[in-house]
Amino acid sequence: MKYLRSLIQEYSIYSLYFAPRGKERLLFLGDQIGRRHLYFEDKLIGVIGDAGSGKSSLIRGMFPGLELTNDDDRLDVRKIMQARDLEESFANATTLHIDMRFQTAFVQMHEIVDFVNRAMEHGRRVVVEHFDLLYPALEIPADIMIGIGEEIIVVRPSIFGPLPQNVYDVVHVSLKYRKMAHTVEDMTIQILEDEFHVDHKIFFSSDIKNGFLLRFTEAVDIDLEKLAERIDRRLCENLPVHYHDDGHIKIGDTVMRCSGPRLHMRNTSEITDFKLIKEFIWDPKTETHCLVGVLGPTDEDFHKLNSFRYDSADLR
Repeated sequence: MKYLRSLIQEYSIYSLYFAPRGKERLLFLGDQIGRRHLYFEDKLIGVIGDAGSGKSSLIRGMFPGLELTNDDDRLDVRKIMQARDLEESFANATTLHIDMRFQTAFVQMHEIVDFVNRAMEHGRRVVVEHFDLLYPALEIPADIMIGIGEEIIVVRPSIFGPLPQNVYDVVHVSLKYRKMAHTVEDMTIQILEDEFHVDHKIFFSSDIKNGFLLRFTEAVDIDLEKLAERIDRRLCENLPVHYHDDGHIKIGDTVMRCSGPRLHMRNTSEITDFKLIKEFIWDPKTETHCLVGVLGPTDEDFHKLNSFRYDSADLR
């Protein structure tokens, strides 16, 4: 079995997934990643990414029912102090969760290292958020690492890497594109509904690299030149962007629906190099008319929007 696993690990360098916007889609993708990539023998799972990237939702999808040390609304002091109460922690769960940024505020690093080692010795699985902060002291590679930025990277480290810091460097840089795309996507939806009177029931969000994708289930007559101009004007208004509640954000004085209200830029002025593709693109597989917005330099051929952008050296 170990020999077979090592062969599979050799063949798989890393897997890439879109990092979707919205809790439900992250939960679903987490479930799929868990089914495809987790082995029963995996004991140390490293999760890497900045605050607000969606790590908690992804973890909940991969490990349904897992008690997290913290969530967006509260801290579980009992879970935070679990490193000092080993026997109780081991008795109550087969999978344990640690958030390094919170954990190190309450207990010493050597206590966390001891806790993780003892947990694995007792046959427990440990899911470590911000694994890049633990690795220099733990000095044990994770069985599997999941990095989340603009995309989700799934890797099984070998003696040749990648190191946790390498994964962090990639997802840290790319997260801003996901935040920019989500912010301008929500703004576009608001303009479509309020100014172009498009019913939100006839379109839904999907994903592309460095941008957003709205799929329309029926043809619509929209002046895309006018829509692009309206989006650009709003972006230039330097509007503040705030979390409002679990289902809404606030851009300027306008409150609007949002499935990922914590994943935005702070101001519309931070969104750069946005371009709306001024044609609907027909997707025969899904039978939808696609409205596409992209960030950064783009090829005129929309078939290349999902082309690979990360050089393999990024993960060495």
